[in-house]
Amino acid sequence: MLCFGSIKNGTALSSEFPKTKVILDAGHGGIDGGVSGVNTGVKESELNLMIVKKLERYLVDAGFEVRLTRSTDAGLYGLATSNRKKKDMEKRRQIIEKFKPNLVVSVHLNRYSLSTRRGAQVFYNGESENGKILAEHVQQAFNGLEESTRSFSALSGDYYMLKCTKYPSIIAECGYLSNPEEEKLLLTEEYQGKIAYCIFKGIVGYVAQTTITE
Repeated sequence: MLCFGSIKNGTALSSEFPKTKVILDAGHGGIDGGVSGVNTGVKESELNLMIVKKLERYLVDAGFEVRLTRSTDAGLYGLATSNRKKKDMEKRRQIIEKFKPNLVVSVHLNRYSLSTRRGAQVFYNGESENGKILAEHVQQAFNGLEESTRSFSALSGDYYMLKCTKYPSIIAECGYLSNPEEEKLLLTEEYQGKIAYCIFKGIVGYVAQTTITE
């Protein structure tokens, strides 16, 4: 069991901080822009990467070892002209397997037919107890956002990124680009930072509760 002190200015203060390895996966990329903003048309893939890079900074400053599946706007399908999505997802799996992380966080944004739907929600592999614990910690942090209009529960999901490897994994759906108010927030550096910090706090809470092994 790991014992953490307080969190200050994005840094976990601990005398026993482990070399915890984290994969950050910015969803989509390249020709696959994901969903788009209802007013601005901003691509989900672009915002995912912005949030991931802010989260990376929090984690690195706190002593985590971090690897990004993608660090640019490009997709991971290389020069492929067919089956790009399949090859992109397989490359993400390969990166995870090679790095052998303690946990995986895949960052996404959502869209819904009703423009009133908003909020951040976390999904996990129902067969992974540690994945569930991680998801619940991140969800609790999301629900504590001052901009949050309702509380969500972390949910089990049947998604490739949750099940493609054995490592505890979550998908953080950080808001709805189909909601005009939330889209406006997500376009700001300040709110992106708040979202990233929530995920960071959730990761710290998870590591504090869970025995991390090499």
